[in-house]
Amino acid sequence: MNYRKSIEKAFDYSKALTDKGKVATYIPELANVDPTKFGVHMTTLDGQGFGLGHHLEKFSIQSIAKVLSLTLAYKILGEKIWKRVDVEPSGTKFDSLLLLDTNNGIPRNPFVNSGALVICDILMSHLGNAHKEFLAFVRDLSGLPNLVYSDKIADSEKATGYRNVALCNFIKSFGNIENDPAEVLDFYFDLCSLEMNCEQLARTFSFLANGGSKISDDTKIISTSQSKRINALMLTCGFYDESGEFAFKVGLPGKSGVGGGVVALYPHNYTIAVWSPGLNPKGNSYLGMKFLEKLTTHSELTIF
Repeated sequence: MNYRKSIEKAFDYSKALTDKGKVATYIPELANVDPTKFGVHMTTLDGQGFGLGHHLEKFSIQSIAKVLSLTLAYKILGEKIWKRVDVEPSGTKFDSLLLLDTNNGIPRNPFVNSGALVICDILMSHLGNAHKEFLAFVRDLSGLPNLVYSDKIADSEKATGYRNVALCNFIKSFGNIENDPAEVLDFYFDLCSLEMNCEQLARTFSFLANGGSKISDDTKIISTSQSKRINALMLTCGFYDESGEFAFKVGLPGKSGVGGGVVALYPHNYTIAVWSPGLNPKGNSYLGMKFLEKLTTHSELTIF
């Protein structure tokens, strides 16, 4: 399969679109990003890579990090994790409080903000120093020993994160947050502040296209079954209330972030990361979604 030709065709098509979405203004630091940036990078399981545009420029991965925190929590807790967080699409905004009341504080899935807060709480309860150990885990996965949290982005989110504060306290009232909500929120804002470029992001997620093993040295990160389940969650819940449309149009497991990043993967073949900061009304990268739809339609490489 000539991936390069398919990527170039989809990239040129997407770049020519006039509507490029709008940057996330509710996080001040993200509002400053140039909306014309557009990069894409594919990493195949045999270690080859190909990128276009601003694929080597770092950006805030935001909610994409929720997949990595879930991976570590699932590795530690196993199947017991699903007693604390469900696996159903939410059908509501990523920061909605609506369903928590009817579900007694159990978030619908680990990728909405409420679910990610519960995952942070789990990590804090099971690790000696969650901030430090989660960062070490992502450094190992990504091969980036100098990766750090961005204080600037974390502080920017903290200053305006009123709904996340409400979510965390509301879940605490049901007993599904064990630690101090302020400390859980600090950890949550930190993990969302990680910055990578498209090449680094595609490489970091390659273990999920490889049955749970790193492609660099075949080290097992999680079991094949756990990898399958995380991929299933990315397919059904990775794009908030646009997840069904992404599965319908793109047909790959993936995850978006409000920094404009999207990572997607074709099991046993490749991972691909796209970055374009302009978001559509659902909070997903406008060009990122268009690019991936065009790529999989042209190449016919989807899981279906």
